[in-house]
Amino acid sequence: MAQKTVAILGTFDTKGEEFAFVKRLFEQRGIGTLTIHCGVYDPTFEPDVSNVQVADAAGADIDEIVSRGDRALGTSTMAQGVKRLVPQLYADGRFDGIFSMGGSGGTSIATAAMQELPVGVPKVMVSTMASGDTTPYVGAADIDMFPSIVDVSGVNSISMTIFGNAVNAMVGMLSNEVPAESDVRPLVALTMFGVTTPCVTKAQELLEERGYETLVFHATGTGGKCMEALVRGGFVRGVLDITTTEWCDELFGGVLAAGPHRNEAAALCGVPAVVSVGAMDMVNFGPWDTVPERNRDRNLYRHNPTVTLMRTTADENRQLGSKLAEKVNMSTGPCAVMLPLRGVSMIDAPGQPFYGPEEDAALFDAVREGVDRSRAELVEVDAHVNDDAFARAVVDKLCELMALDRSRDGGARG
Repeated sequence: MAQKTVAILGTFDTKGEEFAFVKRLFEQRGIGTLTIHCGVYDPTFEPDVSNVQVADAAGADIDEIVSRGDRALGTSTMAQGVKRLVPQLYADGRFDGIFSMGGSGGTSIATAAMQELPVGVPKVMVSTMASGDTTPYVGAADIDMFPSIVDVSGVNSISMTIFGNAVNAMVGMLSNEVPAESDVRPLVALTMFGVTTPCVTKAQELLEERGYETLVFHATGTGGKCMEALVRGGFVRGVLDITTTEWCDELFGGVLAAGPHRNEAAALCGVPAVVSVGAMDMVNFGPWDTVPERNRDRNLYRHNPTVTLMRTTADENRQLGSKLAEKVNMSTGPCAVMLPLRGVSMIDAPGQPFYGPEEDAALFDAVREGVDRSRAELVEVDAHVNDDAFARAVVDKLCELMALDRSRDGGARG
């Protein structure tokens, strides 16, 4: 096996001793190193890639950054530099995995680069911030964060153990490649919530019968972001986006938002997609007492002790339908929007707490009015989202779109 190389990315001005230590550990284990200095000041050892190169990648001059003496400016500039430079170094075959250590500043710089690398590239971050909410650092990437226990400040009996364990983890990832499957099936991504599970489960079954491998993403904000990242990375053959509920949280203050770029990846990458309106009847909050005061008089439902749901209004549904149409209209490949006319979630059905024909009608009308038919087909199905008939309809449509896509590119996508 050819020697593997790890990119060691860090602030070699303030933490040079610590990075020199892990560099020696990697080399003792037979791993090559590519050192990248992203600190503002002069390093304590000569790196392979200088901070001058990092700043230049961000369109900045390192001497000017030093003269400004602005820590926030330095951090943001170097983060922009590594975001652009590190993926290019990986594409050029310079390294196989990436390793870093740091406090809040070093972590924000290093993970900005890690988030730009493809899924599957080993990424290890030893950080003082590896507890609590790590969303800003991990995003939708497969970054392994190790709590540093003590500050990344000096090499001592505790830090040596932590650094050594993290190095060994990276060595293990680099040394043990996942064997390739001999029978690789095309991947289809699906989105699911508890209240759309019957539909997604049936769709999975139907897709797998037709020879596809399915990846299900829980539409909790992170799930939507992860799916979008995999689509952008070219891993996914088709998208069955049944559950677009994350828009409810993005637009109306819920806790499970996926950000303003949800539903863009498949559209902009030309990946065949079927998009629906699953669970657009609900905004998510935490436990009952965390619901904002302004929403206490709304139709609320205790989904479980840690999740409280709020029914979306007709006006909110009009906004949701318009937003979904706006994203679908970005489509550069085969796309269809499919509406389940008898309800959009398990609790949006006769006798259930969120049953709302008026609210659903506002959603459907906004989609009908907003979707550009030259960009996406609009299909209405006289069924509930969780009816088998709807699952069959969306799977049939997605398979049709994927077949159309294959015929356009001569079968190159498999």
